Formats: sequence, structure tokens, C-alpha cells
Amino acid sequence: MACAPYVLTTALSLLLVIGALFPVWQGVGPASFARPGLYLWMARMALKVFRRDPARPRRFDRNLVVIGGGSAGLVSAYIAAAVKAKVTLIEAHRMGGDCLNTGCVPSKALIRSAKLAHQMRHAGRWGLTPADPDVPFGAVMERVHRIIADIAPHDSVERYTGLGVEVLQGYARLIDPWTVEVAFPDGRTQRLTTRAIIIATGAAPILPDLPGLDQAEPLTSDTLWEALRGRATIPARIAILGGGPIGCELAQALQRLGAQVTLIQRGPHLLPREDDDASSLVRAALEADGVRVLTEMQAKASGKGWLDLASGERIASDALIVALGRKPRLTGFGLEALGIGGTRIEADAFLRTTHPHILVAGDVAGLYQFTHTAAHQAWFAAVNALFGDIKRFKADYRVIPWVTFTDPEVARVGLSEAEAQAQGIAVEVTRYDLDELDRAIADGASEGFIKVLTPPGKDRILGVTIVGDHAGDILSEFVLAMKHGLGLGKILSTIHAYPTWAEAAKATAGRWRQAHVSPAALRLLQGFHAWRRG
Repeated sequence: MACAPYVLTTALSLLLVIGALFPVWQGVGPASFARPGLYLWMARMALKVFRRDPARPRRFDRNLVVIGGGSAGLVSAYIAAAVKAKVTLIEAHRMGGDCLNTGCVPSKALIRSAKLAHQMRHAGRWGLTPADPDVPFGAVMERVHRIIADIAPHDSVERYTGLGVEVLQGYARLIDPWTVEVAFPDGRTQRLTTRAIIIATGAAPILPDLPGLDQAEPLTSDTLWEALRGRATIPARIAILGGGPIGCELAQALQRLGAQVTLIQRGPHLLPREDDDASSLVRAALEADGVRVLTEMQAKASGKGWLDLASGERIASDALIVALGRKPRLTGFGLEALGIGGTRIEADAFLRTTHPHILVAGDVAGLYQFTHTAAHQAWFAAVNALFGDIKRFKADYRVIPWVTFTDPEVARVGLSEAEAQAQGIAVEVTRYDLDELDRAIADGASEGFIKVLTPPGKDRILGVTIVGDHAGDILSEFVLAMKHGLGLGKILSTIHAYPTWAEAAKATAGRWRQAHVSPAALRLLQGFHAWRRG
């Protein structure tokens, strides 16, 4: 009788399909067009019931369990609570995840202190007397931690409990596809059954297979904030492996705060995801600050206080920071036993894993490791987890901005010029240099440019790269335009307050318009005005 369920399923499916079609054959009123969809939806739901895994519980403790209390996890849990689902958020460490505790927030706080120290040294640019600042590094680091503490209530257990989320602080492990076990610090355990699970466990720094690295006691973006806290002075000599966004931001900030920094990048360019002209400006800025930048260079071995390079040079260092990127945090959650883990999570366009009711969001998904992208994915993951049987939504990655917070900043959305060339996409490049912007000149920060890619002869925006002060803020107008299909003409026709940095977007659009004025039309107008003069 093992085949009986399949026979019943097939028969039920046929009956429901016939029921869906019958009203159409009869030619009844407008409702007949709605009924087929309803019948077919009922058929799909019935098929799921009869095909259900026998190990699947008939009743669940929760509608949704979210593992991880970073950006993706917090937004997922918030959405679930907002639509009155019973949701549990499990976090083993600190609420807010990497962004609050070891990433965006502390790094930007450090960068701000470093920029002020830099401006004091170069105060002559603004008509003031330059002064070499005394940098009490301990106080700088305490400010960093104070800012973390000031923002922490936004992501706290108390806030999310008040929003209707059950928050459990412990280690989560999947026992089976519908059961999550929570191990608490005091040794207790609790098991929850749930209709859906979102994996939002974030990412961890990558450490290279470098001989002697353990003896070097390397720091990462996760560990340096506690390791440097309480030091009265900054380490005198710092070596940083990795010339991506994290490495460049830290190199510049720590150099400006008094360290001698050596930045080692394996490839030929810093910020390898950016165009060469953007990378070159950042490198020039770092070197102007005193950072020693070594590109096309690899580390060969390390130890306590030293780092050997492939060139044969030995670099003395009081601190070694590894900034070689981040990998999804997958181990310890029971994912491997369910065929989900490994080196990465395979997820479809709806963020579903090989178990459709187990979804993924944030850095652990391995696509775009940005806080804002994690929050963006969380909406799709939460809605698909709770309502996917009725309606599913594909995650939308068409317009993903990002910013590297060096000085000058580098902001990007969409295609870069290098990517367009590599993909054989025909583009027109419109460039506007910030030394033409009145506000940039007044602020003494006129270095940089805006570069916009459009299809030849059209004003539709395919990509934007901005290098300069406030680049991340200027980018937002272009992101909005790309998201909603607004071309450069719409930006040009919008009034921008003077004198502001935002005017740079309008000026770039104006530059595009100038390049597309018809010479024949201008000659015709010239003749018209000559005729009007008599």
C-alpha cells in the first residue's frame, strides 16, 4: 500500500484542475476568472500536504526562528513581529552583530577622529595655523567604544522584545529541518519547532595559510577593537595585509593617528573592484598621509614582530592586521548534516536553501557583504519565509550601492567602466571633476570626480563612480534615479540648493546634456536669432 498516497495525490490533483477549468467552460461571469487561480492554489496546497515529509511536525512552536542578531537577523525578526508572526531571534554573542560591534560603527568613529587629526595638521588649507595634534590613543579608543554603547540600544534585546520578538541569547543548532536547539551559557538547552528558519549568521575574517601567523598574533577587523582598547599609545609600526576597503580604511586612519603603516596588497591595485582612476586617487591619498603602499606583493612568513615578503624584505611590526576579506560563518549550526553548509550556502533567487523553508540572508549568503544589503535581503527572506506558500518574491540586486570610507571616499553603484569593457557593454562615460564645484572649492576639498555610465546617446544611468568628499551622500540621488528609472535629464531638471555638494549630481547631468546638443540645431538657432535682429 506504499503507493496509495501517490494515487490519492494524483486523483486529487486531477479533480481540482477540472474544478478550476469548469467555470471557464461554462462562461459564467467575471468571478470565473478568479476561481481557476483559487482552485489551482488549493491544488498546490493539497499536494504539499500529501507529499509532506512524515518527520515534519503537525504543529509548530514558532512561525519563524531567526539565527543571528546582526542586520539581516534583526530586520527579519522585526518584519515577522510586525505582521504578528510568532518569531524567535537567537544570538550567541552581542546584539547588532559585526556592524555595530566590530565593523561599520567602530571603524567610522575611528576614521572621524583620524580625519580631525589630519585636518589639524593641515589647517593652513583653511587659513588657520597648523598644529601637530597630541593623540591620546586610549581616549580615542574609548570614544569608539562609547559610540558603540550609544548606538547599542537601537539593536538591544529590550527594544526587540518590546517589538514583539522573543530573543534568546544562546547558541543555535539545527537538529532537523524543523527543530532548532538553543544551548544557553548556563548549560540549559531548549528545543523549538518552527515552520521556517532564516540563517543570518554573518561572516568572519579570512586568515591566510601563512607560516608563523599564529606566533604573530594577528589582529582582524573583529578583534582589533578590544585588543587596542586600553592602550595609552598606538602601536608604532603596523603592517596590514589586504588592500581592499577594510585594509585601506584602517591603514589611513591608523597612519593619521600616529602609527607608521605598511599596506601590502597582492594585486596591482588597491580597491580592486573599482576603476583604476578611483584606485589611483586613493593610493595617492594614502601615500600623501605617509602610508607605505606595496602592491603586487605577497607575504611569505611571519612571526612575533616581523613579516617576511616575497621580495625578501623583512618588515618590523608591532601589530599585524589581516584584512583579506570575510567568509560566511557556517560551522557549528548543524547545517552540514542537512546538506546546507560546506564552504558556502546554495540559495535560489528567493533566498531558499535546499530546504525551501530554510532561508538565508546577510553576509552568510556571500553575495554583497554590506549592512544595507543584509537588511535588503532580510525583507525578501522574511516575507518568503512567512508567505512563500502564497506569494514569493525574488531578491532584487539590480541597484546595490557601496562606499569605501577613505579620504577621499569612493562610492559606487551599478557598472564600473572596467566592468563594462570586460563584459563588452557599449557605454558612454560622462565625467565631472569636483574642482569645478563651488562648494568643494569653498570646503577646500576639490579633489575627485563623478563618472556616470549611460548607453550611447541615452541618459539612462547604468553605473556611477564617485571619488571625493561626501561621495557616499552624493551617490544617493543616483541610486534613487537608477532604482526608479529616472535619467540624467530628470536630475538636471530638479532644483538643487546652492551651494551644496548635491549640486555635483546636477552638474554631471548638465555635462551629459552639453555633450548631446545637436550642432545642426545650434546653427538653426543662430540663424533664427540673426533673423530676429533684422
